[in-house]
Amino acid sequence: MAGVALHDLEAKARLIRRHIITSTTKAGSGHPTSSLSAVEVVTALYFGGILRYDPKQPHWPRRDRFILSKGHAAPLLYAALAEAGYFPVEDLATLRQLGSPLEGHPNLRRLPGVEASTGSLGQGLSIGLGHALAVRMDGFDSRVYVLLGDGEINQGQVWEAVMSAVKYKADNLIAIVDRNGYQQTGPTAEVLDLEPLAPKWEAFGWAVQEINGNDLAAVLAALQKASAARGQPKVIIARTRKGYPIMDLLSEANYHGKPLSPAEAEKALARIG
Repeated sequence: MAGVALHDLEAKARLIRRHIITSTTKAGSGHPTSSLSAVEVVTALYFGGILRYDPKQPHWPRRDRFILSKGHAAPLLYAALAEAGYFPVEDLATLRQLGSPLEGHPNLRRLPGVEASTGSLGQGLSIGLGHALAVRMDGFDSRVYVLLGDGEINQGQVWEAVMSAVKYKADNLIAIVDRNGYQQTGPTAEVLDLEPLAPKWEAFGWAVQEINGNDLAAVLAALQKASAARGQPKVIIARTRKGYPIMDLLSEANYHGKPLSPAEAEKALARIG
C-alpha cells in the first residue's frame, strides 16, 4: 500500500463511515459516533501502508498488531477488517445479531484479524505492551498500535502501562488517543480533566505528537513518523470530533451508545457521500 494516493484513502474513509452507519442502524444498537471520530486513524493504519498484515494469514508471526482498546468502537474495526479482506463485506450487516462473530465488542476467538478481546476499558495498552515485548523476544521487528479513548485513559491501569512501556524500552509500541472530548457520561473535561495531556505523556518518557485526528494527511504523517522512530514508546494525541462529520445532524453533542434512526442514517449517508 506504500505510495497510496490521499484521495484514495479519503474515499476509503468515506466507505468505512458508511459501513459504520448502515451496520449500527440495521442492528438498532452500537456506538456509531465513537467509531466515526477515529475513522482517519484506522483508515491510515490499514490502507495507508502503515500496518503490516496479511488477511490470508491472520496469525502471521511477523505481522504488526492493532488493538482497539476502546472496544465499543467495534463497528469501525469490523468495517476496516472487512475492507481489508479478512471476511466478506456483506457480513457487516450481521453486526450484533445472535450467532454473528461481529459482537458488540471485539472477540479474538470469533473473528480473524481481532488481536484482543476488548471493551472492558483501560486494558488495551497493557495488552499491547505484552504484544510488543513478545514480538521483540521472538526477534521480530513488528510494531503494535493501540487506539485508546480519551475517557478510557481515566483508568489507572493505562498509566501503569505507560510507565512500564518506558521501563522496558518498548519502542515498537505506538499509542493513539482518540481525543474527541466526550465519554459516556459527558465531556471528559468535566468528568475528569486530564489536560494538559501531552506533557503528562512526555513526563513519563513517551515521544508525543499532537495532531488534528480528522485530517487524514496529518494522521498519515504522524503514523509514519511514529513508526520509524526508535528509542522510546510513542503516542499520538489525535484531537477529533465525536460523530465526525455528521455532528450537526445529531440531537446532542455527546450522542453516545445509540444508533441513528433510518431517517437520520439516510441524511448522514447523504452528507458523507
